[in-house]
Amino acid sequence: MRLDINLATRPYEDARRFWVQWGSILSAVGLLTLILVFMALSGLWSASNDRKTIRSYQKEIAERDSERAQAEAFLNLPANRSTRDRSQFLNELIRRKSFSWTKVFEDLERIMPPRVHLVSIHPELNEDNQLAIKMQVAGDSRERALDLVRRMESSPHFQQTKIDSESQQAQNEGVSLDITAVYTGDRARGGTP
Repeated sequence: MRLDINLATRPYEDARRFWVQWGSILSAVGLLTLILVFMALSGLWSASNDRKTIRSYQKEIAERDSERAQAEAFLNLPANRSTRDRSQFLNELIRRKSFSWTKVFEDLERIMPPRVHLVSIHPELNEDNQLAIKMQVAGDSRERALDLVRRMESSPHFQQTKIDSESQQAQNEGVSLDITAVYTGDRARGGTP
């Protein structure tokens, strides 16, 4: 019978294997730490640049607001009121004249679903000085009328589309919608308004 007895004071350990395994793990963790520190520092630097850009934009906005307030104060002087009122009147006439019924009807024709028709349409300037179109449409089903609203929302020619009111038609079980949308017209085609 054979007995294996280790008479050494320190048992044998494979230190090389230990340092290879744990050294590679520590190296990977160290590299990951360096990458994360680099990303954090670059994020701080980027945020600092963003803050500087925001401050410069805020300064420009404040300057423009100041210029606008000065211009409005100048136009509100009693001597300049008639010029301001005339200018506003002429600008509104120009905007109304630039409205093209043909283009509006062409754009509506492209997106109008079957068995939905336009009952009335009325253009006007909204509070943001944009051309808003108020229209009433009627269709044989609610789903078809809502399809028009969805198509208007996805069209580049209409923005901020909303349903103002909805009513059922008693005689043929159809539906009528009052819709408001901002008409972009030529701007959607790349032209100027």
